Amino acid sequence: MGQKSFKRGDAELAIYENGQGLPVVFQHGLGGDEAQVAQNVPAAGMHRLTLECRGHGASSLGNARPFSIQMFAEDVLAAATECGFDRFIVGGISMGAAIALHLAHHHAHRIAGLVLVRPAWTFEASPDNLAPIRTVAALIRSYPVGEAKRRFVSSEIGRRIAAEAPDNFSSLLGYFDRPDAATFALVLADIAADGPDVPRAAAAAFAMPTLIIGNQHDAIHPLSCAQTLANVIRDASFVEVTAKAIDKGRHFAEVQDAIAHFLASKTLRSFVPS
Repeated sequence: MGQKSFKRGDAELAIYENGQGLPVVFQHGLGGDEAQVAQNVPAAGMHRLTLECRGHGASSLGNARPFSIQMFAEDVLAAATECGFDRFIVGGISMGAAIALHLAHHHAHRIAGLVLVRPAWTFEASPDNLAPIRTVAALIRSYPVGEAKRRFVSSEIGRRIAAEAPDNFSSLLGYFDRPDAATFALVLADIAADGPDVPRAAAAAFAMPTLIIGNQHDAIHPLSCAQTLANVIRDASFVEVTAKAIDKGRHFAEVQDAIAHFLASKTLRSFVPS
């Protein structure tokens, strides 16, 4: 795998590029990194580029504010251009799916296919399902991290997530445990209050092949988000996989299998440059 640094303004961003095959730009979720992407995508059949977004993985925060889906998407597009990806399949997990959705609308001429894994946004900013992330961010910015974590665990919203979606609860607690928790809280607050800036009518007019993957038992990425997008985007393929809360190994295997089948489809390959 090749890793290099990419400068955008005063931010040093990490690009990972590996494999051979179809050109695919695939993005991680909020708080994720290249390793998260590697868990979810098949290793074969693609020439994959992943940019670690500002404040994620090996990438610096930079001084530009506020953070937004558009900012991250423009960083991704610039990285793709830098690496010679002219027209490509774009995909992502959670926040990465929102970035992919933004690019599919605002830069449609560059996009040959779309993959949305466990989307947390549809067409509105600051959706209710991301309220737990906004709560975590507000607590970290208001209290010492240890006290903020205790307050979240004992809160009504914390108890509800722990009972309904233990995998989400574990991820939310991970935000408190980051060594940069105090500074990363601003990223959490800004992104969880933002949206992909894609009107429903625009998504309904998408012409590129699209795969949408969702699962149950997930309060942050409700199955209804995936189903809504699949119902709106014309001819989108929808796959429901086992939830991570039920069986993580099976979840990742099923996500990889769904993406592999999508990449092998004749419909997609007719859209991708040879």
